[in-house]
Amino acid sequence: MVSSSRTYVVTGADSGLGEAVADRLSTDHRVLRCGVGARADVRADLTTPEGRAHLVSAVRSLSGGRVDGVVAAAGTGAPRSETVALNYFGVVAVVTGLRDLLAASEVPAVAVVSSSSTLHRGSRALVRACLSGDEDAALATARRLVRTGRGSQLYRSSKIALNHWVRSAAVSADWAGEAIVLNAVAPGVVATGTVMQSWERERALLQTALPQPLGMPGPVAPVADLLAYAVSPTNRFMTGQVVYCDGGTDALVRATRPQRVFLRYRPTQVVRMLRESRRIARAR
Repeated sequence: MVSSSRTYVVTGADSGLGEAVADRLSTDHRVLRCGVGARADVRADLTTPEGRAHLVSAVRSLSGGRVDGVVAAAGTGAPRSETVALNYFGVVAVVTGLRDLLAASEVPAVAVVSSSSTLHRGSRALVRACLSGDEDAALATARRLVRTGRGSQLYRSSKIALNHWVRSAAVSADWAGEAIVLNAVAPGVVATGTVMQSWERERALLQTALPQPLGMPGPVAPVADLLAYAVSPTNRFMTGQVVYCDGGTDALVRATRPQRVFLRYRPTQVVRMLRESRRIARAR
């Protein structure tokens, strides 16, 4: 028997990873499936402001005023400006638009889908335009990249911007201050329907660009399980993370480099910590 005690929203639930995580969550909870197909509970085109507003309004009506978790899985990799509109602006608009419904939950959580392609450098200009919140400027930058033969940068750049947004927003008063955990899961190349349609044509490119020690394409289920965990009541302490579920790509290509950036403190903080250390030592 399915419990309706918790309500989850999944975008991109028509197919692929979104469908897999919606199926996973629906075994125990109520899931509002959002997409563009006939099976969706909420049909909305998230490349447009009107579509995003419609989704938020519909979820507000269907949820009864509370959402316990959101998995933002809607996305595309096409070399068109709509990729930026969906992958970055669509995701941010939807999850921020549902933030008050999440705050009404005792165990609110959000997980957005990133990508292991973010291990490659993207377009700094496009990332900056996204993070500035200026969608018109971002789309103009995206169109310029396409015109100059750099359309392949759109997907990873939009996901890089999303990673940046998650890291900064998660620890803010709007999110951590409301006890809403917010994370990104970055899958590697996994065997979704979309990937398998072009697998034979793109196999050599992907195996070179994003080597996966555990094999390629990887299974969909472990990524769906990780997304489900990230929005589950069990996860109440992990936030602001970009978790690579990529068959080992991150560890292979970046090795120990992430461990070369350490905490830095202002002089006043250093003085304060020295004083506290001495106080603790005297009290022993």
